[in-house]
Amino acid sequence: MESQPLSALILAAGKGTRMKSTMAKVLHEVHFRPMIHHVIDAVSSLDFGTIIVVTGHQAEQVEAACAGYNVIFARQQEQLGTGHAVLAAEAELARSGGVVMILCGDTPLIGADTLRRMLHQHLQRRSVLSVMTTIVDDPTHYGRIIEDAQGHVVAIVEEKDATPEQRKIKKINAGIYCVDVSFLLHTLKGVGSNNKQGEVYLTDIVAKAHSAGYDTTSFLCLCADETLGVNSRMELARAHQFIQNKVNEKFMSAGVTLVLPATVTIGAAATIGRDTVIDPGVYVKGETVIGENCRIGPGSCLIDCRIGDNVVLGAGCYIHGVTVAENTILAPHSRICGKLDEACFI
Repeated sequence: MESQPLSALILAAGKGTRMKSTMAKVLHEVHFRPMIHHVIDAVSSLDFGTIIVVTGHQAEQVEAACAGYNVIFARQQEQLGTGHAVLAAEAELARSGGVVMILCGDTPLIGADTLRRMLHQHLQRRSVLSVMTTIVDDPTHYGRIIEDAQGHVVAIVEEKDATPEQRKIKKINAGIYCVDVSFLLHTLKGVGSNNKQGEVYLTDIVAKAHSAGYDTTSFLCLCADETLGVNSRMELARAHQFIQNKVNEKFMSAGVTLVLPATVTIGAAATIGRDTVIDPGVYVKGETVIGENCRIGPGSCLIDCRIGDNVVLGAGCYIHGVTVAENTILAPHSRICGKLDEACFI
């Protein structure tokens, strides 16, 4: 298989009106970080020569939030649809050539392994276009996948343009594509805005590819949660809980007891020693280190602190930027800053 240039394009220009927020949607935090950071992290683990982020609404704020990453930016001056957003990066894509993977900046749960498998399938099959799909119980708000008898993707029909029969389809567009750049740019320029939204849909390239006789491949993502697009506060909470569940499971598998895991919030950068017990309602953020054989009382909040072995925190303690020596016992509702000596009782 001949090697060809690979690039990634992340669409992050939308307003996110369903969020009911003055802040750009992709800047809302999922598990302590802007959701677009999760997408860039997943993409960065693959061998893309170029990563392009298309900004638009609050472009300066979004670009500032992504300044620490090795990405380049393209701006969509008017939000006229996903196809229009891709064309905003035409110059950057033309320079890259080859194959581009297109993603949305509001899908923070997508895994690097899933993206890697999709890209591998696309390159192996030498497809012009591959579409990530998944199956959900409630397909409302998602584009429906229309397939032929051979399983090729014939078209993607958006919710507002779908017939009653098409709305019953549960296989949906996950919003991630691998596509030949030259085909993409040429085809998008011929896509109109003859739809109820009056926008240029990126999804219209699927029907055009099929009608031109190209192989349009479907890549089925078996974990529908990974493809969650965050468009509301409810979906924001779902995304946070999905990541938090994985973090909590990691700690429990390593010998930490979480008395009621669904109520516990722990940042991914935290470290917790075995045989430590975390009571309900505990909040652990930042690069907090908790030793072994500790008991963290219910409702306690720990931020960027170091807790030694055999420490007991009473209910409702607030510990921020503190080093707590081993064998310390803190009374309920203690608020501590600074450093506590060994075997201290408060």
